[in-house]
Amino acid sequence: MKPIILGTAGHIDHGKTALIKALTGIDTDRLKEEKERGITIELGFAFLTLPGGQLVGIVDVPGHERFVHHMVAGAAGIDLVALVIAADEGVMPQTKEHLEICSLLKVKKGLVVITKIDLVEPDWLELVEEDLKEFLKGTFLENAPIVKVSSVTKEGIEELIATLEKLVAEIPPKPVDTLFRLPIDRVFTVKGFGTVVTGTTIGGKVAVGDALMLYPKGKLTKARNLQVHGKNVKEAVAGQRTAINLQGIEKEEIERGDVLAPPGDLIPSYMLDATLEVLPSFPKSLKNRTLVRLHLYTSEVLAYVILLDKEELKPGETGFVQLRLQEQIVALPRDRFVIRSYSPIVTIGGGMILHPAPPKHKRFREEVVADLKILETGSLEEKILAHLHEAKYKGLSKKTLRIFTNTSEEKLTAALHTLVQTEKIYCVDMENKHYLHAKFVRNLAIKIISFLQGFHKTHPLLPGIVKEELKTKLLPFIEDILFAFMLKHLEEKGEIVVEQHLIRLRSYQIKLSTKEEQLKEKLHQRLKEAAYTPPSLSELAKELNTDEKKLISLLRLLIDEGKVIKVKEGLYFDANLIGTLKQKLSEYIKKHGGITPSEFKTLTSASRKYNIPLLEYFDRIKLTVRKGDKRVLL
Repeated sequence: MKPIILGTAGHIDHGKTALIKALTGIDTDRLKEEKERGITIELGFAFLTLPGGQLVGIVDVPGHERFVHHMVAGAAGIDLVALVIAADEGVMPQTKEHLEICSLLKVKKGLVVITKIDLVEPDWLELVEEDLKEFLKGTFLENAPIVKVSSVTKEGIEELIATLEKLVAEIPPKPVDTLFRLPIDRVFTVKGFGTVVTGTTIGGKVAVGDALMLYPKGKLTKARNLQVHGKNVKEAVAGQRTAINLQGIEKEEIERGDVLAPPGDLIPSYMLDATLEVLPSFPKSLKNRTLVRLHLYTSEVLAYVILLDKEELKPGETGFVQLRLQEQIVALPRDRFVIRSYSPIVTIGGGMILHPAPPKHKRFREEVVADLKILETGSLEEKILAHLHEAKYKGLSKKTLRIFTNTSEEKLTAALHTLVQTEKIYCVDMENKHYLHAKFVRNLAIKIISFLQGFHKTHPLLPGIVKEELKTKLLPFIEDILFAFMLKHLEEKGEIVVEQHLIRLRSYQIKLSTKEEQLKEKLHQRLKEAAYTPPSLSELAKELNTDEKKLISLLRLLIDEGKVIKVKEGLYFDANLIGTLKQKLSEYIKKHGGITPSEFKTLTSASRKYNIPLLEYFDRIKLTVRKGDKRVLL
């Protein structure tokens, strides 16, 4: 059976609670104050099993204007509304406001129940029904069934049950492959069990033992036990009235409006991007930066409305807004909300969340409005591109994209695959499934290639630039993992060559002039002649009548050609000489079992200034290892 939630709506004292009791036998007025005053103050809950076996959860909302915020909490997440109107009073102020709130929350199905028919004459009842039909014109209940009942005599109750069964059959089941969320509307303690919360599961599913987090506070907990309509269950799904016994968290740590979801599945935010519709009945235009009460499921927070595409919103108009909140909240795209004025408290309008954790926007920015239009009506692929475009070089993880798009894992995986295949986005970190818009990959590629072109022009004798230098000088604003991706990406495209720690353009080749070639040969010849006592860089520069910078470039070329070996900074030897010394050293150690620095001098006839760096070099290339005052073969 698909989970169905029926919610009541209507003016105070029009018989909503009595009607539920007549239907189910359950009195939803549970508070002492409610009993004494005869009105519903808090949300009440009941359930009804229809003749066909379908179970319907029922949310009874307060009708008093002072408790409309509770009504909004109850109406959010319902599948079906019963607009209750007393036959002896007809349409009243709260009737109208409740209907408007249901319209703003996009409740799609419902019926009208005229109660207390035992208190009026048939002629009066007929007049009330005619007035009601006129009132409902142009609303989502215009063609809804109208059932007349008496909760006292039970007249019309059977017809009401039959009507409900027909309407319930037309409601499609809620998807359970979305993210699990339970906005909390009640919290209490059960002796022997601990903390229990209740609410309507508005997405996904939860099972006993699941790890959960209390948002926006970020407190970790676990589902110790689950109940649906008073019965223990192993799993609760979207659309069910659910009670969760929580582990390791106290009642005082939880409040109405908090949301339960798996750890990391929601992002607390002080801002929300949304569409906003001002009710035609609202008496004035909504100005920018108006302070309002935002109602989102069971939460109520104060927020400033920033109008992004209009100077003001007139009654009946819709626009894009950014809601800047005074407290953090959690939401997902397509969540419906209602805003009410700060004082006096009346309903202004409502809308739909487009972005649950956006950056701060400036007003009248064309690119911002264009992205919001995509988030409102675009395809899943277009929404992903819009979010990645907004994220720039930071990119977004798959997990964050799932939150930002509020879609199933399967659909998101398919969309990401399509976008990667068409090279509209790139997965820059396979392990963590992190994505970047292709525009920013192209921008980075252009930056790297342009920088390398300039580097080669400025340093024609260098074989390339050191990786760390390129990152530090050009791209300090990107993460290391993105830098590594860009090098691999450009190498695969044949644009660059990465050789150990050096990077160069593939098209780049060092071209020495005749004079430079001659200088390189003289430099190599001088190192050969010097044998184990080579001159320093400053001495070589003086001897060869050149500068040290050019010498270093030529020495790098000789090293790359395998003709010279750098033993330490500023100390270079002929490679053949080092090869011969390596062989002599190995033979000496094999014969004598080791070699001391003074014994090593017999092989080179050089001073400690040269011998110690040479011995350390052979240690470094793992030919020898130091043991006491001797070197032995490794």
